[in-house]
Amino acid sequence: MTFLPIALGGTELLAWRLDQAVHAPTWDSGEGSYRVGGRWNSKGVRTVYCSLDPATAILEVAVHKGFRALDTVAHIMTAVVIADVGDVHVVDPETVPNPNWLRPGIPGAGQQAFGDDLLQRHRFVAIPSAVSRHSWNLIFLASRATGAYALKFQENFALDTRLHPPTA
Repeated sequence: MTFLPIALGGTELLAWRLDQAVHAPTWDSGEGSYRVGGRWNSKGVRTVYCSLDPATAILEVAVHKGFRALDTVAHIMTAVVIADVGDVHVVDPETVPNPNWLRPGIPGAGQQAFGDDLLQRHRFVAIPSAVSRHSWNLIFLASRATGAYALKFQENFALDTRLHPPTA
């Protein structure tokens, strides 16, 4: 079944995440961002990164790992229901202090501090994706959002093999 986004008449706000199968049981731990930091969090902050559509979740992983890894290593797609849309703070791109933070590149300390502050003030933060300019990510602190979302499903991910064609 394909779930309609709220904007198209769906009844739930879904967030999507793609993980290696071995990490899928702990998808909402924020362990990876805790260990190394992320675009919107400093090292030591357990931030969970999701997307507001499954295609962006795939691109967010592919930009780091490549389509080969998505084709050859088992991954799980997770869909999560956000209980109250009012808990989501939407970042207006015009309010981001440095517009380069919304473009591909290595995040700096200022960007991570900006994200850390947002995450302390809001249960969920919707912020534009750097990978796909008109797409959105949803981030949250693992501890701050407890009970404010529910797992809808997890399923095996299958990459369209045209994205990793044979070499000539």
